[in-house]
Amino acid sequence: MGRREEQKRATVEQTEQLSAELEAALVRELMRCWHDLNHTFFKGALRPPILRLVDSRSLLGRWNGEHRTVEISRPLAVQAPWSSVVEVLKHELAHQYAHEVLQATDESAHGPAFRQICHRLGIDAAATGVPAGDSESGPGTRILKRVAALLALAESPNRHEAENAAAVARRLMLKHNIELSTQGARHCYGFRQLGLPKGRVQEHEHILASIVADHFFVEAIWVPGYRPQDGKRGNVLEICGTPENLETASYAHAFLTGTAERLWTQHKRAAGIRSNRDRRGFLAGVMEGFRERLNEEKRQSEQRGMVWIGDADLTSYHRARHPYIRNVRLQGHRSSEARSQGRAAGRNIVLHRGVPAGTGGRAGRALPAKR
Repeated sequence: MGRREEQKRATVEQTEQLSAELEAALVRELMRCWHDLNHTFFKGALRPPILRLVDSRSLLGRWNGEHRTVEISRPLAVQAPWSSVVEVLKHELAHQYAHEVLQATDESAHGPAFRQICHRLGIDAAATGVPAGDSESGPGTRILKRVAALLALAESPNRHEAENAAAVARRLMLKHNIELSTQGARHCYGFRQLGLPKGRVQEHEHILASIVADHFFVEAIWVPGYRPQDGKRGNVLEICGTPENLETASYAHAFLTGTAERLWTQHKRAAGIRSNRDRRGFLAGVMEGFRERLNEEKRQSEQRGMVWIGDADLTSYHRARHPYIRNVRLQGHRSSEARSQGRAAGRNIVLHRGVPAGTGGRAGRALPAKR
């Protein structure tokens, strides 16, 4: 092993190590999550097991019926998105239910009883730790490459050409999803977590979540998250959809997050503003302005007869993942000069190929290269 590989391995191992206090907090959080899942999916039918972290990369999770233990990979729990950790934990609860409640002891671990539970409750029977929909190949790859090519054209300095290319890309995705919905066949759905769990979700992030859900053919929901490195709980945006829609929605989320921050920085510099007092209002205005623009394009598409009526199968998949969904109405905020200026800037945003630097996380993943 070369020096560079040794340094890389040492860095990875260091990120997996937690203090004794943080590791104990992680186990408690996993156990709390076990209780929530037991109540939500199994009506409290299961008895609490012993939960252990194990140093394994190949084994993400395991239910041991003889010793009544649930084992979770330490590298997975520390490094992976929390939604992936929860998905593996769900998988082990399904094993526990098949073993202790259904008494399916004469079947293999992934036998009919286990698969039936997973199918009924929308649990990943494979539990790879990586949400479905992350594949870079499949039936949606061709449409993604066409969208990527159009968004590359949207970088044109000619504003009319740029706006037209971006609008054509969105109409292409609309047409693609309408055609899929009329085929009558079930599609491959997956989920993805955007960003990291945070304690307080700001108004512009709520507006951005509604943009993603209303205009990019995915279901979106704020779910509990956990950061093992500092032992903090928070909320994180999860989206569900087909692989190609997960890609475009994730891309749009990262693009708009980075662009809004860049517009605020430019506004501060141009106006000679020193503080960030008006930042939240400006960012909320940016998202409102861009949402207004997309709503106008949506009305134009409907006038052309291109009407999106939704995806019933996706709604079923989403409801299976989240049986108890609670809608929260956000309070309106007073208008301000910063908000109005942000709205004007947001209406001029053109979604294009380049994702601004600094967006970070999985949400910063780029679309496939154009060809």
